[in-house]
Amino acid sequence: MAGFVETTVAEIDSRMEELKAEMTKLQAARSALTKSAAGRQPARSRTRSSSSRPARRAPRGRSRSNGTRGDQAMALVRSKPGITIPELASSMGIEPNYLYRVMPKLVSGGQVRREGQGWFATDASGGGGSSR
Repeated sequence: MAGFVETTVAEIDSRMEELKAEMTKLQAARSALTKSAAGRQPARSRTRSSSSRPARRAPRGRSRSNGTRGDQAMALVRSKPGITIPELASSMGIEPNYLYRVMPKLVSGGQVRREGQGWFATDASGGGGSSR
């Protein structure tokens, strides 16, 4: 009986070692899969933590180059007084949410005004008015 117990314990120990090795391989495979499947998520968190300052500066950089979108929006407002943000976005081929940031900057710059949902140029060349 002692031989049986020793053999069984040795087999169990051997199997446990095999399982530990398999577990290590499975954990590595799982880790590789979850990183590639959710590749954007770890990349975002690394980007934010390792270079958080550039990520915070990016919006300010974008607002300085806002002139292009702002100029496009102004041209459309001048050509179509009373145009709405969804109409502007459609004409510009961008998402409306971007314009909800651009248009208030044009208002604070005194270039446009809002009447209801429509936008009108405030300058003399705007052909503004609420003809819509």
